[in-house]
Amino acid sequence: MKKGFFLFCLFITSGIYAQEITNVSFVQEGEVSKLVIETDKDIFAERFHVNEDKQIILDLKDVKVSPKLLRGIDTSEFPGSTVFISGYKKPGSTKDIRFAIQLRDNVRSILENKEKKIILNIENRFGVFSQNKLRNSETTSLKPGATAEDSIGLNIPKSNSLEDILANLTLSGPKKYIGKRISINVKEIPVPDLLNMIADTSGFNIIIDQEISKLPPLSLTLTNVPWDQALDTIMGLSKLVADKNANILIMKTLAEASKEKEEELKNEKLKQGLEPLVTRVFLINYAALIDMERIVKDYLTPERARMQMDERTNSLIVKDTVESIERIKKIIETLDTQTPQILIESKIVEANDNFQQNFGLQNGLTVGYDPIRDTSTAAPSGAGFSFNTAGTNVVLGSIAVYKRLANLDFRLQLLESESKGRIISTPRIVTQNKKQAVITSTNQTSFRAATVAVGAVTQTFNQIQAQLTLNVTPQVTNDGAISMTINLQKSSFGLRPSADAPPNLNTRNLQTNVLVDNGSTIVIGGLYQTDSLETVSGIPYLKDLPLVGWLFRTPKNLVLQKNELIIFITPRIINQEEAGFVERQASKTDGQTAPL
Repeated sequence: MKKGFFLFCLFITSGIYAQEITNVSFVQEGEVSKLVIETDKDIFAERFHVNEDKQIILDLKDVKVSPKLLRGIDTSEFPGSTVFISGYKKPGSTKDIRFAIQLRDNVRSILENKEKKIILNIENRFGVFSQNKLRNSETTSLKPGATAEDSIGLNIPKSNSLEDILANLTLSGPKKYIGKRISINVKEIPVPDLLNMIADTSGFNIIIDQEISKLPPLSLTLTNVPWDQALDTIMGLSKLVADKNANILIMKTLAEASKEKEEELKNEKLKQGLEPLVTRVFLINYAALIDMERIVKDYLTPERARMQMDERTNSLIVKDTVESIERIKKIIETLDTQTPQILIESKIVEANDNFQQNFGLQNGLTVGYDPIRDTSTAAPSGAGFSFNTAGTNVVLGSIAVYKRLANLDFRLQLLESESKGRIISTPRIVTQNKKQAVITSTNQTSFRAATVAVGAVTQTFNQIQAQLTLNVTPQVTNDGAISMTINLQKSSFGLRPSADAPPNLNTRNLQTNVLVDNGSTIVIGGLYQTDSLETVSGIPYLKDLPLVGWLFRTPKNLVLQKNELIIFITPRIINQEEAGFVERQASKTDGQTAPL
């Protein structure tokens, strides 16, 4: 009783903790495509190739999966060997899951089983695994913890068995021959007889098409070569095509094989012509209806499908096969997304620093001296001194009569001024992807102008403008960065040369192309300018004397001006989630990813 209860509990526990697929994704890394299947436990995986259908079949044993993870993955837009990946329950089994990978051409694959992860590596062109110096798998199935590698530059039979050697012969690319060595020295012998000779030596079964007997005979001299290399050589000389079925080779001429292939395609087309049609209405939300119609029509079944546009509801009405409808649905889901809208914020910082210093006698020193004056009777007329702190900062001194001195007069200027300014402009603008945006701010002032006509002077006021213009055309890349073509023009008023003159106009222009990450700030330009001016005049040599030299020169005038301009720009996608960039960035790993 206890034993039965234990087995019952074990059965219940195994049902609760069944193996389950948690995620399915397709990743392309360079010249290798990867189908990545993540699970909650280590599972058993088995892989085999169907060369006739250009497919790779991957079976997962005793596993559960959510239906949404079995949706097809359209990889036809990737520049690789895979076209479409479909997942479904294996026919005849309720616990096994099968993934069918449709290829453009027969290429090799490697199956890896890492911790809670099954990875099927597929070369995007034949020979990639050879360049990567990987070793071919010895088996086509993997248990948890096992790994497999491909060969170094060659197709190597998995074993010395006849079936594996023949499988190697039907592959394209460089091969390694391991059959028993034979020698052939014949002259003008029919091709079927040569094939029978090699079949008798190797022990495999061969079915020869009647058209092969019509080929011209061959003369061969081969010494001590593997029989599979000799067979490969004969097939190449006579342009033969072989299909393998276990240890049987079916030989046909290239012309006959091409004819059968054409017939097969015709039958497939006829079969498609008998497939029932279904009708589906696709609502187009964001894309232009005419643009979507132009894209979808290339994926319809020729001669059978029908498509109409309804401009009132902005919809596409498609009548096609179930397979084509699913493919079109995937295309519309991928392309019919919101157009990215970009907020572009620019910050223009201008700083100026002015310093001026005047120090010295304005009009020199004036003094009179009378050596014969009677100073005992002449009363001093007094001395004068004044200091004005407003504007000119001049110290004035004068003495009319003081003993023998007369008319002492001087004007000492002591002036130092400093000014600092900071101007910040922040233009902001929102635009759609690949759409030009322009924002302009204008300041206007006027100045007086005089016009003389017929002896009369007429005074008018003319206007002058200073503008800030930001012209930006953004383009969002597939990984969420933003490329921008920027044209920035800024003009501002300076000082007026006179009260009636127009103010000076300072202009800054910037044109550039930059690539910025979403939400990042970049400095797109800067200008730093320093002006230094020092003016002094006086009597040569005397003005340079120490201590008393200032008596023989005009005031020293020192002017320093510093101007600095820095331009920042910050682009930001304001509808990332609606435009699909949040999902792309979350799913982006080491390579390109196709969302399910």
